[in-house]
Amino acid sequence: MTIQNSDEELKMQISTLLKNDRNLGSYGLNCDVVNGEVQLQGIVDTLREKKWAEDLVQQVPGVKRVANAISVSTDGAITDQDIIQEVQEELEGDPEGNPNKIGVKSVHRGKVILAGRAENRSEIERAVNAASKARGVTDVISQVKQDNETLTPENIFHSQVNNDEE
Repeated sequence: MTIQNSDEELKMQISTLLKNDRNLGSYGLNCDVVNGEVQLQGIVDTLREKKWAEDLVQQVPGVKRVANAISVSTDGAITDQDIIQEVQEELEGDPEGNPNKIGVKSVHRGKVILAGRAENRSEIERAVNAASKARGVTDVISQVKQDNETLTPENIFHSQVNNDEE
């Protein structure tokens, strides 16, 4: 079996996987495969779907690397204010999350910055995941502080620097 045939087989396998996935099938995503390296193309509604496609393809045996060129776009115009509202709804809708402690600090062209406090790392990860479900979000940056963070001189400095930006 040559590499060319192997790449073609991998492309067919990945295309079928994406087409049959209940979250991604309706998007008509495409891929190219060269020497086991996959490039994904297409458009999805949310950052979470973009990440899901990459994670799904990464698990296919024979895939060496995934270059994710999938774009996040929505039908119609969506403003930063719309994104803030949708992210807040996603945070409040997370049964394990705590929207009273973690919220949207700012949004600029789809890039969301979360701020607040969390009890542990998994609470922060759930908030980032929830925010990535909102339409129009292209990136999520967490500035959420952990309640159990040790107050070192470095942490105090960084919290002061972050406060100076506001």
